[in-house]
Amino acid sequence: MPAEVIEQHGTKYAEIIWADLAVEHTTFFSPAESSFQFGLLAHGAGYVEDPHYHKAVERRIDDLQQMFVVQRGVVDVMLYTDDGELFRTVRLGAGDAIVLIHGVHAIEVIEDFQALSVKQGPFLGDEEDKIPVTPR
Repeated sequence: MPAEVIEQHGTKYAEIIWADLAVEHTTFFSPAESSFQFGLLAHGAGYVEDPHYHKAVERRIDDLQQMFVVQRGVVDVMLYTDDGELFRTVRLGAGDAIVLIHGVHAIEVIEDFQALSVKQGPFLGDEEDKIPVTPR
């Protein structure tokens, strides 16, 4: 079972890795050309990875993707079209992970919630980073 892909009119808005998804080996669900790689690391007992580092390579990133893994609680993630029309609500619980790839999004906390969140930096502040949208 792969990650769930949420699309609307041919545009990919999000990918979800549900807590119960298991893989036999390390699997990335995002396309190689995606500016943000989303997947699961999986190795058998005794696996040892050789020491290494990742080369510094200049990259140009024009989009800002964000992902989070719910540690505790329940949260609804609302996905909207670019013009603010709600088209999908996804309920996530502990262990579920989502990467927000495109478009307008919001959250509503259903049960006290904490998540590990990762997004590309540098952070430029809310005024530069976030554009408010009025839902239709």
